Amino acid sequence: MLQGFVPFPSEFVQRYRANGYWQDKSLAQEFDAVYKRFADRVLLVDGDHAFTYADIDRITTNLALNLLSIGLKPLDRVVPVLPNVHEFVLLYLALQKMGGIPIAALVTHRFAEINQFVNLSGATTCVYPETSGDFSFSPIIDRVQQENPAMKIRIVLGHPKEGEHSLRDLIDKPATLPMSALAQIQIDPMDPCIFQLSGGTTGIPKLIPRTNNDYAYNSKVAAEVCDLDAESVLLLVLPIAHNLPLACPGIQGYMFKGAKVVLHHNTRPAEMFALIQKHKVTHLKVVPALLIRLINDPSVTEHDLSSLKIIQSGGQRMQPEVRAKTRQLIPGVFVQENFGMSEGTLMFVRSSDPEVVKLETCGRPVCPDDEVKLLDEEDNEVAMGEVGELTVRGPYTLRGYFGVPEYNAKQFTSDGFYRSGDLMRMHPSGNYVVEGRKKDLINRGGEKISAEEVENLILMHPAVQNVACVPMPDDNMGEKMCAYVILRAGQTLEFKELIAFLLTKEIAKFKLPERLEKLNDFPVSTFGKVSKKALVEMISSKLQAEKA
Repeated sequence: MLQGFVPFPSEFVQRYRANGYWQDKSLAQEFDAVYKRFADRVLLVDGDHAFTYADIDRITTNLALNLLSIGLKPLDRVVPVLPNVHEFVLLYLALQKMGGIPIAALVTHRFAEINQFVNLSGATTCVYPETSGDFSFSPIIDRVQQENPAMKIRIVLGHPKEGEHSLRDLIDKPATLPMSALAQIQIDPMDPCIFQLSGGTTGIPKLIPRTNNDYAYNSKVAAEVCDLDAESVLLLVLPIAHNLPLACPGIQGYMFKGAKVVLHHNTRPAEMFALIQKHKVTHLKVVPALLIRLINDPSVTEHDLSSLKIIQSGGQRMQPEVRAKTRQLIPGVFVQENFGMSEGTLMFVRSSDPEVVKLETCGRPVCPDDEVKLLDEEDNEVAMGEVGELTVRGPYTLRGYFGVPEYNAKQFTSDGFYRSGDLMRMHPSGNYVVEGRKKDLINRGGEKISAEEVENLILMHPAVQNVACVPMPDDNMGEKMCAYVILRAGQTLEFKELIAFLLTKEIAKFKLPERLEKLNDFPVSTFGKVSKKALVEMISSKLQAEKA
């Protein structure tokens, strides 16, 4: 067993096997049956590239053998920092065949995040594009490698320099290792198949181990709730590595049904509409900010979008008027609200739910053995209809973050329920309603940003005495970050100066504050702590006044 991994207790393992949730197969074995069953069907489309299930099987077998030949081993952790391109999917599926464990990084991550992921996971390998826009990855990977001697293998999508392997060559070059090299690998279904990333509030993201057993079930059950069949076509523009696009039901869920996935690397509305029309897309995954942009784009009426059956929305709560306008523009489409976490438990609104339930709730769990408790501050269950912290356990919800036993002691109850930090109440229908969160996070268009991480960086600025980062409402993104600062005596700081300073810390740009406010002192709670609630109210009122 991988050191630092928290396994499911034996009594729950037996229950989940007995109830048929776990098949005790690796993802490689699960997908092997899929490749054979749907061999001639198209699985993946990326621009002019189209791959059948048989193509994907053949190419990923070759890639897996070539990964072994350059030194990767089963259970090696791999940090892929790639955009939405077919090479990402090929790499992910090849890693499953040879037992490697990808970490769900994003192409927007920079040195600070990539270095953390490599260090936390003990990764041996990084995979990255030569460039992303005008940004070159090799120099920061040089530094990551210097700080992490265990990271020995570098694979680039582009032109390799000395010390780098070409991802395209590994995909295209015929393998020299025999097929038996893969056949000899025994992957334990109870081992992790991927590390997803938490939106942790401590400044350092936590690694979420998802096992072969639980991740396969996660995708299969989500596929059922989302009404997938072999004729379903998904347009995927959200980052593939995120849990929702990859597995809820995501690429994996569509594979289990023999369906098709169309990849696209940007969220320009006109391009998305053209792809929906061309490929007769039936399913679309969005965050509310993206859907708002789509339905307000003039080109929405210039394309035939009638093939769309379900628009699956996650990441943050959607306002009812957005859902209503979407249905007005695309009659017959079901905007399916869901609540999910990379840690596990998924909730979906069902198409059979009454209209008022669809409008007001985020759904209910997808599995009968998803156990939910809403707890108060003393860990007592709240009464029906009252607000409490969502705590959960079940057959696809983790039992501990990777390698952080002290943190796990705080994040899990004594009987194994995960403390999500989300505040919810139960609706009379049995569905759930999100009422906020305990965690100190800003939810910017579905990307969760740790306030503490950004605060710690701002405190390094010599002009800053104290800082508090809070969410401020935004019509398009849901929330953006406002940085409140108290300056040192005699010091000044302007917004542009703050951003320039933070950019030197090499964090992802989506984490940058989008407003700076200066105060002489912070409001405090009755316990003497900085009242972020009061700060949120202050910036909300100020924004309203500015609109007036």
